[in-house]
Amino acid sequence: MAGRSALTHLPNWFQLFRFLVVGASGFVINIVLYALLLHGAGLGYILAAVISNSVALVNNFLWHRHWTFDASDAVAHKQLVRFVLVCGVGFLINLAVLRFAVETLGIQKLLAEAIAAVIAAPVTFVLNRQWAFRRTEPAPVTV
Repeated sequence: MAGRSALTHLPNWFQLFRFLVVGASGFVINIVLYALLLHGAGLGYILAAVISNSVALVNNFLWHRHWTFDASDAVAHKQLVRFVLVCGVGFLINLAVLRFAVETLGIQKLLAEAIAAVIAAPVTFVLNRQWAFRRTEPAPVTV
């Protein structure tokens, strides 16, 4: 919309809300599975993070594609490739923060993973919105 700020465009706020809801569901899946793998299965914290983030990635792709960005009319495999690349960037940020928090700052591993996920989230939102699920036509407004 010409002349209208993205901050005052109500559909942008709805999309952000949906992104946060999906992100929260992925976050819960990630943290619960991470804790189970770390404490229940006795896996190392790096391997536990790789597995838990991968499961959360699948959850988030499906929900973002069909609900957050309403982009299910586009080619799924192209979106999936872009989404995985975006998540790869996010995961590298996550992993760097996790290792720094655990190994340098001595933060407890579960708390460190939560902090790492929160720090990586803004990067993945912008990249998903602008590239992975980018629409060539305006999306219909759904709440």
